[in-house]
Amino acid sequence: MPKGTNQKLKLYYLSRIMIEKTDDEHALTLPQIQEYLEEYGVTANRKSLYDDMEALKVLGIDVIGEREGRDYFYHVGKKDFEIAELKLLVDAIQSSKFITEKKSAELIRKLTGMVSEYEAQELKRQVVVSGRIKTMNESIYYIVDDIHKAISSNLCIRFEYMQWNTNKEMVPRHDKPSEVSPWALMWDDENYYLIAYDAAENKIKHYRVDKMKNIELTKEKRRGRELFREFDMAAYSKMNFGMFGGREVDVTIEFADRMAGVFLDRFGTDIPIKSASQKGWSKTRVRVALSDQFLGWIFALGNDVKITGPSKVVEQFKNKLKEMMKSYKS
Repeated sequence: MPKGTNQKLKLYYLSRIMIEKTDDEHALTLPQIQEYLEEYGVTANRKSLYDDMEALKVLGIDVIGEREGRDYFYHVGKKDFEIAELKLLVDAIQSSKFITEKKSAELIRKLTGMVSEYEAQELKRQVVVSGRIKTMNESIYYIVDDIHKAISSNLCIRFEYMQWNTNKEMVPRHDKPSEVSPWALMWDDENYYLIAYDAAENKIKHYRVDKMKNIELTKEKRRGRELFREFDMAAYSKMNFGMFGGREVDVTIEFADRMAGVFLDRFGTDIPIKSASQKGWSKTRVRVALSDQFLGWIFALGNDVKITGPSKVVEQFKNKLKEMMKSYKS
């Protein structure tokens, strides 16, 4: 039998065929496998394929051969990841705000390469998740990597921390770069956060990783170790992030221009932002889950933010404030 042009890659192509074309629901006969190999310019007889199947098993590929009637079928059983596990990973990638659309697509494409083409179709059906607000920071991978390097090397980091303005542009929040001691990374509310110690203010702070820019490792050793010895990450997360669900309603909110980033972060850059009647103020209309937690979030933003509609929500907020005042009367 004449040798194909890619004969030396026979085992490699065979492994690709078995992984991409077979699973627990789909199997191939030896003649079908021979046809696929010929598409790669590889020829193989039955006897050599028996030996090759055993070689794949030695390499860790779970090749299973089963007789059905007069034919013998081969397929790959257990793989590095089960399809259910990959679906979870795909959903996590797609719903993560800190991963850009482009990077999400790249990661998911790599994951689909780990299963058969039939299973890959199931993963593709999992990809469409609407209403996600994705970051536009393509450097997120490298920022996370630098933070891990700083933590493992016990070094401080310096970076620019960015914020949105009313023109929906990312601009530096401070006049000079921030310098902190990184201690942990936390994934909360579909965002990635750096938990760090700020020596200048002697306190623990958190930073959205996708808003960090021009990060660099310094030669200074990390500080704040004593604060992190008894640091409760779960309690910190519960105290600082997230809002709970409730009845959905469209709410009009006015805010001082410098608060624009708060709303762009929470609701995304597609929200409308218009000038309000008060100078230096803007307004937006967003759909929210109306709950005590949402009203508490508005209250926490202080006098620079106010709900202006609908009237029922305004009255509900006023009543909530009155209730709070009563509870503080001696």
